[in-house]
Amino acid sequence: MGSPAAVDLDLAAVRSQFPALGLRVQGNPVVYLDNPAGTQVPLKVIDRTAEYWRTMNANHGGVFATSERSDARLDEVRRAAATFLNANGPEEIVFGPNMTTLTFALSRAMGREFKAGDEIVVTRLEHDGNVSPWLALEENGVKIRVADITLPDCRLDMADLQRQITDRTRLVAVTHASNAVGTIPSLQAVARLAHTAGAWLWVDAVHYGPHGAIDVRAIDCDFLVCSAYKFYGPHLGLLYGRREHLQRLRPYKVRPAGDQLPGRWETGTPNLECLSGLLGAFEYLAAVGGQDQVSRAAIEAAMSRIQAHERALAARLIDGLQRIPGIQLYGITDPTQLEDRAPTISVTWAPHPPERLARWLGEHQIFTWHGDHYATELMRRLGLEASGGTLRIGIAHYNTASEVDLVLEVLAGYRG
Repeated sequence: MGSPAAVDLDLAAVRSQFPALGLRVQGNPVVYLDNPAGTQVPLKVIDRTAEYWRTMNANHGGVFATSERSDARLDEVRRAAATFLNANGPEEIVFGPNMTTLTFALSRAMGREFKAGDEIVVTRLEHDGNVSPWLALEENGVKIRVADITLPDCRLDMADLQRQITDRTRLVAVTHASNAVGTIPSLQAVARLAHTAGAWLWVDAVHYGPHGAIDVRAIDCDFLVCSAYKFYGPHLGLLYGRREHLQRLRPYKVRPAGDQLPGRWETGTPNLECLSGLLGAFEYLAAVGGQDQVSRAAIEAAMSRIQAHERALAARLIDGLQRIPGIQLYGITDPTQLEDRAPTISVTWAPHPPERLARWLGEHQIFTWHGDHYATELMRRLGLEASGGTLRIGIAHYNTASEVDLVLEVLAGYRG
């Protein structure tokens, strides 16, 4: 199963860049299908991280060689991140420990401006990292409204979203792709609804990051967050914010810290060694796109190749799961509509608890995830909160058709 575009991804070359793919447990090769919780890293990330420690390990702002090298590396990775997200410039890129921490930092700053009776709209597709930071503003009198989904395809209900947005809406927070069922909403349509009401659009692109090219200008969002460890990098978070918003909002920071962008939002000493590794992630993706330097064209080419390969694997997985009696899939399953979902498949198989299924696969060195995946509102909507959530099988571009076939074979052999 595949397509001409899928052949364009040199899978052997890709897999050779990931040392972890050679891991064996109890003599058997490991299959990584836990990718939505964090991908493996290529050699370039490892090398860039080690290079930092060897040649430029120093704090920010010194007037000596290693500090100057470190600052130059920070500037370089910020420019690369701006290219990755298609931001207007590096001053619109903020680094932090993870997406959730960055979202809480900005929500707290927004809380200084929002008034009692103002409204924020979230959706039932969200990871709780894009819900709880907004719920925290309820203590200021801000009202949280929740847009529904359609069943059984788990698409965002655009009619209900429009109903939830009112003249009191200050911000709409929506995922770029569901980390539980893979749904990719039409963000341009969401942006039009939000901006027509005079609200900001906040996008959680954590799950979309490894699967497609993020373009903040095409989306027309005001803020976007993602996490590097989901797209083959170190444990870091990235925030894009329109320059005028980042300049106007007031961050919580220590007194000696400067007020220039983007550093005014980066509390404390940055994780400089991991930021160096992040540069390696961008360089790796550029190489997948056929170029030696990080450029927008390279990122888009890489993601086009990745998408074609992953969609072929997702179609293979969905078809195979549908052939196992009793398994229920959640989300879009129509093979002609896979562009509307990420290659992340959630299933249940009554009466078998998702944890037991994940353990069975783990015993065969097939790594998957089980539970609610922090998608609290979604699991409640699907009626799965009390029964252990779902088994989640998450494809990345380094996975193979034979690995998909193996997970199907092992699942089919499960007898409880």
